[in-house]
Amino acid sequence: MEKIIAQVQVTIGPRLNGVGTYGLEGQASSNSPALFSSILTAIVGILTLVAGIWFMFLLISGGIAWMGSGGDKGKLAEARSRMVSGVVGLTIVVAALFLAEILGILVGFEDILNPSNYINTIAPPP
Repeated sequence: MEKIIAQVQVTIGPRLNGVGTYGLEGQASSNSPALFSSILTAIVGILTLVAGIWFMFLLISGGIAWMGSGGDKGKLAEARSRMVSGVVGLTIVVAALFLAEILGILVGFEDILNPSNYINTIAPPP
């Protein structure tokens, strides 16, 4: 009988040591899980900041369009729609962070937003 891929034992090499010999920005390669976590945190933070700036832009431009509508129902509806879109978008971005945390807890990864804790636990079998 043929062996299925899942039945073949694969040996894993040494622990994961990171980004090259010296790591990134002179850090030791053993610090790579923390480096990965900090990069991921920075990316999420920047995207959240961009979403906040976009929300403010939509809110301000919607308010200006509202004031400049001059009683025109079409322009007023467009301005209101722009402002509601900004609020809904920001709500989705903030809710996504909370949802990721809740889903992580439900599937057993209590600290899913800090992946360096899980990378450190990866070790080769004895």
